[in-house]
Amino acid sequence: MAYDFSGLKKQIADTEQWLSHELAGVRTGRATPLLLDSVKVAAYGALTPLTQVGNISVEDARTLRVIPWDASLVKDIEKAITDANLGVGVSTDDQGLRVSFPELTAERRTQLVKLAGDKTEQAKVTLRGHRTEAVKEIEALKKEGMSEDQAKRDKEELQKLIDAGNEALGKQLTRKEEEISL
Repeated sequence: MAYDFSGLKKQIADTEQWLSHELAGVRTGRATPLLLDSVKVAAYGALTPLTQVGNISVEDARTLRVIPWDASLVKDIEKAITDANLGVGVSTDDQGLRVSFPELTAERRTQLVKLAGDKTEQAKVTLRGHRTEAVKEIEALKKEGMSEDQAKRDKEELQKLIDAGNEALGKQLTRKEEEISL
């Protein structure tokens, strides 16, 4: 009776995916629609994600174009982007909104690298929590009759999976740091 690692593998993959999504929201030198994913617009009596009230496209390397599906929401969208405190400039015109990302300063780049590191550390803490849960489950199986040797092999396999997950998280952080530094 060996430990079933399928649940743990899914948790590790979910953690990697979460970090990938979080790091996509950390601004680099280029404008990307993912940077506006966290913006919620007060529309139709509820806070609605910006992606559900308009189309977001890349105009150039430092400018995004937001075209609302309902022209009456332009002011609400402008307020939501401003309130999100993303450090961007917002201007309106006859087509919708233009979101301009200023050039990153050295100080801001340092802050973004630190933010990316914090998010990676959160993901690593999550992996440690998954490891702790799995160790407890292996210990419970050992009490139910799993052999000592099998429990040891399962714990070694568990550590290999966690190490691989941590390595993948570290690679994501390194890639993001390189993007920010450009």
